[in-house]
Amino acid sequence: MLASAAEVLDATDNPAAALTLTGVACTFVSKDAPDQRYTAVQDVDLRVGAGEFVSVVGPTGCGKSTLLNVAAGLLAPSLGSVQVFGEPLVGLNRRAGYMFQTESLMPWRTALANVSAGLEFRGTPLKEAQALAQEWLGRVGLSGFGDRYPHQMSGGMRKRASLAQTLVLDPDIILMDEPFSALDIQTRQLMENEVLQLWQAKRKAVLFITHDLDEAIAMSDRVVVMSAGPASHPMGEFVIDIARPRDVAEIKSTPRFRELHAGIWDVLREEVLKGYQQQLQKVA
Repeated sequence: MLASAAEVLDATDNPAAALTLTGVACTFVSKDAPDQRYTAVQDVDLRVGAGEFVSVVGPTGCGKSTLLNVAAGLLAPSLGSVQVFGEPLVGLNRRAGYMFQTESLMPWRTALANVSAGLEFRGTPLKEAQALAQEWLGRVGLSGFGDRYPHQMSGGMRKRASLAQTLVLDPDIILMDEPFSALDIQTRQLMENEVLQLWQAKRKAVLFITHDLDEAIAMSDRVVVMSAGPASHPMGEFVIDIARPRDVAEIKSTPRFRELHAGIWDVLREEVLKGYQQQLQKVA
């Protein structure tokens, strides 16, 4: 039987909230037609505990990335509030690191220089920044590739460098927007396991956006299902009660994984179909 997040959290000691979205709505106004408005998300309550790994899944266009931008402070909500460790978020979320879906490496900088860039911008002395960057390149399996430019690295290597670029800053909250969607399945599983190993060591709060339900279940403590847009909102939250540490390939063959997948897909299926129909109407 599946347990909702609320049922499990009520029965345990609630971890401190690293990130709390309360009553969040985001409405966009057309520049060409000010009377035309589109509400991407509405009535969103979302909480990520300190040290908790939470994934958000939902149909295409349901506002998942919008929520991540709100959490990062890149987008102010039209309604509602955002708190970071109990404090109202004003401007950029400086306690968060953001790993984008698209590549964020600067093509004119080597892997080492890319990873050290954020530290340098913070004012960290160059030698210290480079030493920390070298350490993180080693942690993500790129010890011998610090002198490579992005065009000299494979897609998987660039993702590893981007991961090091985010984690070297030691953020308290890690925001990830479908970071592995462009990778082949083998490289993707390797990256997923690397992220889990690094997360297990540091236990930072993670808000992870993905289209892949398998990925969400394999990596998360909790999975939040969003409805189809417009005005997307959480449809359900599910605790992933699979023991850690995990290997993302191995656990997919376990009975509990299949049970969780079936239960969450029951909630998600209708919303995916709605989203698909909406995309077809836009094309037509």
